[in-house]
This record gives sequence, C-alpha cells and structure tokens, in this order.
Amino acid sequence: MTDSAAHAPATGAARPATLPGPRRAGDRVRALRGLLSEPVPVLDELGERFDGTFGIRLGPMTLAVVGNPAHVADLLALPTDHFVWGHVANTLRFYVGDGSMIVSDGADHRRRRGAVQPALARRRLDRWIPMIVAETDAVIDGELAAAAAGPVDLFPIGRRLVLRIVTQALFGPELAGRTDELDALIEPAKTYLEQPGLRQLPHPVPGTRRARARQARAALDAVIDGEIARRQRAGDSDGRDDVLAMLLAAGPDGTGELSMDEIRDQVVTLIGAGFDTTASAVAWTVLEAASNPTIWTDLRAEADAVLGDRPVDALGRAELDALEVAASVVAESLRLHPPGVFTPRLTTRAIDVGPYRVPKRSMVLWSPYLAGRDPATWPDPTTFDPGRHRDPTPEQAAQQRLALAPFGRGPRQCIGFALAQMELTLITARLAQCVDLTLARRGIPPAYGMVVNRPLGGVPATVTPAAGAATHHAAR
Repeated sequence: MTDSAAHAPATGAARPATLPGPRRAGDRVRALRGLLSEPVPVLDELGERFDGTFGIRLGPMTLAVVGNPAHVADLLALPTDHFVWGHVANTLRFYVGDGSMIVSDGADHRRRRGAVQPALARRRLDRWIPMIVAETDAVIDGELAAAAAGPVDLFPIGRRLVLRIVTQALFGPELAGRTDELDALIEPAKTYLEQPGLRQLPHPVPGTRRARARQARAALDAVIDGEIARRQRAGDSDGRDDVLAMLLAAGPDGTGELSMDEIRDQVVTLIGAGFDTTASAVAWTVLEAASNPTIWTDLRAEADAVLGDRPVDALGRAELDALEVAASVVAESLRLHPPGVFTPRLTTRAIDVGPYRVPKRSMVLWSPYLAGRDPATWPDPTTFDPGRHRDPTPEQAAQQRLALAPFGRGPRQCIGFALAQMELTLITARLAQCVDLTLARRGIPPAYGMVVNRPLGGVPATVTPAAGAATHHAAR
C-alpha cells in the first residue's frame, strides 16, 4: 500500500483529505531543493511513494505536485479563474515579457491569445505540410550529408530545423532567412532557463547569465521592430496571413487593442518559447526511435508507403493522417519525455483534486511527466512502446486520454500544440525514410533543464544514407 492510502478520506467523508507528502522538515527541504534543481529524481521517488500526487508544506506556503492522471483531469477541468499564471515564480516572464499570453490572466490572456489563434487554424497548418517536409529534406541533403564522415550531435541540427520551420510558418520568409541570428539571440535565454530554479531568482548583477539573456532579448526586439518597420514601409502586411500580419492588424495601427509591446511579446513567445519545446521533443523522439532498430524499420516502411518519392508539394493532410506509426512514436516519446516535467500555476482559492484539498495561494505543479508514467495506466511504464497507442481498447483509450497531456488541455493548452505534433510526425517519418542512425552511446540519458528538458549530452550519432534514399532525393 502506498503512503497516500493512509491519507485518503474514509468512504462518505464530508471533508477532503490533506495532501500526502514528506512529514519531516528536513525531508521537505530536501524535496523542495530537488524540485528546484534536479526535479526528475524527486518526482520519481515521491510520485511512486504517494501515487502521483503529493504536497510539500513550508511555513504558510504549500507546493502541490499533481501527477495522478485522475487528479490531473480534475485540475485541468477547473475554471481558469481558480489560478494565476502571471505569478512571481513564473520565470518565463523574465524573457517573454509581461505582455506575453503565456504569463497573462483573465481578459488580457483571452485578448492576446485571441489575436494569435486564427493564424494557427487547421487550414493554415495544412498549407505548411510541404514546407515542413522540404525543410527536413534540406537538412538531410545538407548538414546530415556533410556529417556522414563521423558522429554529429543531432540536437542542435534539429533545433535549427525547427526554428526555420516555425519562423517561416508564422512570420514569413524574411525572418526565416535570419534563423542563425535568431538562434544566437535565443540561446542565452535557453541557457539561463535551463539552470536550477534557485539560480533564476531576479537580480540586477551585470555580466551574469540573466544579464546576457536580458541583452539578447533587447537585440531580438530590435530584429522584430526592424521587420515590423520594413512591412509598414513596404505596405506588404495586407493580404498576408502569417501571425505577424494578424498581430499588426490587431495592433495600434489596426482595429484591435494590442500595443506594440504586446505584439513584440507574442512574437518572442512564439519564436523563443514555442520552438524550444518542439526542438527538445524532436531530440527525444529521434533518440528513442533510433535506439530500437525495429521501430526505425517500421517508421521507414510506413514513410516509403505514404510519402514515397512524391513531390513535396503533393503532400497534405491525407498523408499526415496516414502516418500512424510515426504518430504513435511521437505520442510515446511525449508520454515519457514531455517538454516540461511540470508546469506551475498559483491557486486563487482552495481547490479539490481527487480526494485532496489544495489550499488557497498554493503553488500547483501539475506534472505530465508523472501522469505519463502512471503504472495503472501504462503497463511497464518506463518501456518505450509506441504500439500501446495503436488500437487500444475503449477502456485503455479512455485511461490514456486522461494521462497523456504533454501540451495541457482547455483554454490554457499550448497554442502551438497542433503545429508541434505535425512537425514531430513529419520530421520523424522523413528522417527514418532517408537515413540510418547509429547512436554513439547506449541507453537513454537523463534529462537536463528546468523549464524545458532535453537529453543531457545531446543526440550524438553517425548518419548514413538509407538504401533507396537516393531515389527519393532524385524525385525531389
């Protein structure tokens, strides 16, 4: 019996139970320190001990980790006004800005998200399918072909690929042509946000990682302002349907209510915070799939059948939907390695999750990592098994829907989740179709990073063309 059973309310009890968790002061301090520095070992230990959901109380503050799938479902079904996202512990605010939708609440969040949402409608996403495959082909023919002589780290290559795709899709070819510059300006923020939480405390000290991230954000603002000025001079935003055009239409010179600072913050959010999660997911997916020759072979067989040697301009929604093996590999990767192991929100009132009461002004860390490894939902939960996502029974499908939420749910769901899933599926399928990967090390490395986690040490591998890949390249 887990420790949480001792804390569960008796049948028919009127009052919710107190969150289970470590009782001794020293144990609470060690758990909190671990969650703010290397969270995965703490989540593994306390998640198993307390059935996925537990609390750590220090003085008047309660930190509640919610990872049991049923409790996560309760939490994500609550009205958004039960929580605050723009709290002091949200370290993303420092980089994405006070006007970003992901650190906004209430009417501000609805207004800012509403300005971006139309640009991510399905009909627009479908237009980007040929571009995503074409950009992947360019990497295969370029950086990967040049690296055939020896091992290469696939993480930075995949990171640049995702940045090119996101920038071109959302902001057009002008900014996409400056990918290397954008990557260099985003890197200081990534380095800063990968640090343990205690090292991300606000301070004005110059010459630090925080100071360098602040300077890089100012330089990124200058790039965005330059692109806005170029469009305004050229008058070429009319008729364009990318995100920047829509934000400008909702800006101070349009008919909406977004200020120029808000426009800039949404662009930084989508370029910076948006692409980094997908880039890390690409790394985990390729690492897991390439570790199992059978999975890589299955991916290739499906890609040959669905994508074949068809011109990229002929690819669309039908082909994407037919990539069922690739989609299951992506789902399994996101189950084991969600972009963030937990996501913080502050309660504005007392809430109930499952049998437990979470007090007002508690910091809630809901954990897709723990939900994705719940043994009651996922048999042999640490094994990478894409087959569990294909043709589950109705009961299994219902359980999996509760437990698999790597991008969240509801009105606070990641706004770019559909684009991310499309990218992950197409990139994985095309890579398996065209190259063989021999990983330079055995096993799956630990995760690194507080806000977004990636494989520690990257994804070093030797890349060789797959048999028959030349035929595909000739068709392109």
